[in-house]
Amino acid sequence: TDLRPLDILSEAVPAGGALARGMRVFQVQGVRGFQLSASRPRALGFPASRLFIHCDRFPEEFSIIVTLRALRRPAKRNEYIFTLMLEESPSVLVGLRYAPDKLHFLFWSQERAGGWQTRVTFPNVSLSDNQWHTLVLAVSGQSFSLTVDCSIPKDVVVETPFPASLSVRRASFYLGNRRRRKGVFTGLLRQLVLLPGADATPRICHSVNFKVATLSVPSVLQDVPAKPVSNEVLKYPYETDMKVTLGARPRCSKQEKTQFWFNASRRGLYLCNGSTWLSMLEVQHRLDYVDEYQNLVTNSETMGIEVFSIPKVGLFAAMANRITPPGSAIYRWTDGKFVHYQNIPTYQAQSWKYFTIGKKIFLAVANFEQNERGQEFSVIYKWSRRKAKFVTYQRITTHSARDWEAFVIEGEAFLAVVNHREGNNHNIDSVIYRWNPRTGLFETNQTIPTSGAYDWEFFTIGPYSFLAVANTFNGTSTKIYSHIYIWLSGSFQLFQSILTFGAADWEVFHIGDRVFLAVANSHSYDSGMPAPSNFYAINSSIYELNITAQMFVKFQDLLTYSALDWEFFSVGDDSFLVVANSFDGFTFSVNSIIYRWQGYEGFVAAHHLPTVGCRDWEAFHTPEGSYLLYSSAKEPLSKVLKLKTT
Repeated sequence: TDLRPLDILSEAVPAGGALARGMRVFQVQGVRGFQLSASRPRALGFPASRLFIHCDRFPEEFSIIVTLRALRRPAKRNEYIFTLMLEESPSVLVGLRYAPDKLHFLFWSQERAGGWQTRVTFPNVSLSDNQWHTLVLAVSGQSFSLTVDCSIPKDVVVETPFPASLSVRRASFYLGNRRRRKGVFTGLLRQLVLLPGADATPRICHSVNFKVATLSVPSVLQDVPAKPVSNEVLKYPYETDMKVTLGARPRCSKQEKTQFWFNASRRGLYLCNGSTWLSMLEVQHRLDYVDEYQNLVTNSETMGIEVFSIPKVGLFAAMANRITPPGSAIYRWTDGKFVHYQNIPTYQAQSWKYFTIGKKIFLAVANFEQNERGQEFSVIYKWSRRKAKFVTYQRITTHSARDWEAFVIEGEAFLAVVNHREGNNHNIDSVIYRWNPRTGLFETNQTIPTSGAYDWEFFTIGPYSFLAVANTFNGTSTKIYSHIYIWLSGSFQLFQSILTFGAADWEVFHIGDRVFLAVANSHSYDSGMPAPSNFYAINSSIYELNITAQMFVKFQDLLTYSALDWEFFSVGDDSFLVVANSFDGFTFSVNSIIYRWQGYEGFVAAHHLPTVGCRDWEAFHTPEGSYLLYSSAKEPLSKVLKLKTT
């Protein structure tokens, strides 16, 4: 069997590059695709013999790969992605059509007199959402498997197998239709490939950008158009009627709408929307130096910070303060500074987490100690629009809670707490709660064993959801495994274990299509081993997702000093990591460091920042600029640093 991909979509575009009648190129969300016209469905067809050169039989085992962007359509509307039909018959030999919530694969069996058509239906396939999706349909006998955006395959077994010998003599492929105007595909089609004899999923699912994963795409849809001959201009619809004005700021009115202006002095490109010039591209700022901007006196030492914005209200910073009373404070950004806004009773608070559910706004605190009555609760507060304050909403029993993490999976809201220890026992369960919309409360959904845990980190990669825990101490050693869990079949299951040393924080971040996970290692201690020369001078590590191996592999080690937090941020096109160094074995006055991403060199130290017992970093932006805010676990003073750019 010839295993080369058969590019059905490219076959409809002649070698000279001119598009068939009824085809136009459009670019949406940075990705190009064909729009197909319903007026001339036969013009979007070609003889099957152009693909099946040496054999006029459709393969018995194969994959069909489709990348499309389907529009939201009425619920009962069916549209065809492609069909293979005999010239003298209205029957579909092979075809693919979709409805808003299902996908149908059609094929014709000719083993009985007259033959009959079989329809294989994949339910709960949501394609009509104006987003790009890549589908891989693998067919082998009675087994049919559909993978959408490299998620978990949907498998269907039917009574009628795909025919072992399906003749395609005098048959033609039709793009987006079944040779009729009714049911014509109204979205954009980017990829349509037939791969004989193989399941194409491993060949497709090796990129982070699953939704537009590519096996074969027509040249006119590729990222860089083919170079025109001599001075000829490419004339696809997405490139026509463009006018760029140079020089001083021109007028922008309805007459100039959709025209561009290039500002040479600022190296910026602007688009006229009919009234004003909108910035499309400006020269990117670069980080020059970091300036101390505000000394923020806090109620007491601060264990964690949460910076968040409430729509139509403003920017806030919640401080997790150690001492009660007066508890923890919330500050509001006012006239370019953080100003005290609200006090909330807390009990050696460790961290805050801001999240929303629908229109409800919440702020959860992780309390480390018991209250005056000997009760140990962490508390969820709800924003009261009437009072313009956070008010108590739900108390949850926790055990020396260190951190909350809020996330949404498949439309459901979850809240996970890290329980650090119960008495002297560090090996206890941390808990994941699920929001019950009927009661309006969080209820226990799953428990996960942890060891002196400090931090949860939730992240998604394509259709998959992950939750990483930073395990710190098991009662005898800090040299223990921290774990990454993956959401499968309604619960988190172990995905990977990574050896860490007093892990205090995980930070996930993306650079281009690459996915990284950084761990902050705080100290190395093992009661059964000789003491090292310095417990606290220890490497923290950055891991990168290896798609082929389906695991995170170590990318880089960085020497840190009892690191307690990583924070990723960007300035222009540059990416940075800042580490919270808290103690070097001798003093809490230790430089925390900003590392700049240098490509193949990895992260390189760029700025050294004097800090005292640094516990947490938060990056934030306002119309006035970009800032870093750090908290000190050793003095009642946090600092706002302004990022100066050139």
